[in-house]
Amino acid sequence: MQWKHLVILAIVTTVTIGCTREESSNQVDTQTSTTTTATSPSAKAGNFQNGGHPTKGKVTVVTEQGKQYLEFDQNFKTDNGPDLFVILHNSDAPPISGIKEKDYVTLAPLQKISGNQRYALTTNIKLANYKSVAIWCRKFNTTFGYATL
Repeated sequence: MQWKHLVILAIVTTVTIGCTREESSNQVDTQTSTTTTATSPSAKAGNFQNGGHPTKGKVTVVTEQGKQYLEFDQNFKTDNGPDLFVILHNSDAPPISGIKEKDYVTLAPLQKISGNQRYALTTNIKLANYKSVAIWCRKFNTTFGYATL
């Protein structure tokens, strides 16, 4: 009888550990190379705030060789979720839910849920038209967090 319990316990443990490892290996961990750039005193930057989920860190707009980028610092962190994107929103504080298509522009899918990362601003994006950057879940139309620029 004891062997039967031990075998069941071993199977449950193996499945549990296997699922945990699979979940963590599915985490995208792309290393983004960043170049230190001297930013002018007028450079735009902001600190992430919670929206519908805990979000923290700093975002800075940097310019290199005439191109603009959003850079998230090493302290950036948000919750994991489906279909996460980095967007620019025309409001200082985007709504937690129900973002309207006319009020934002999508930059790119979120690369990873924590750490340094960089997003290019294409030449057709006029940064002056947007007041914040947000982590947005497209599937549920929810703002995870945002930073006023």
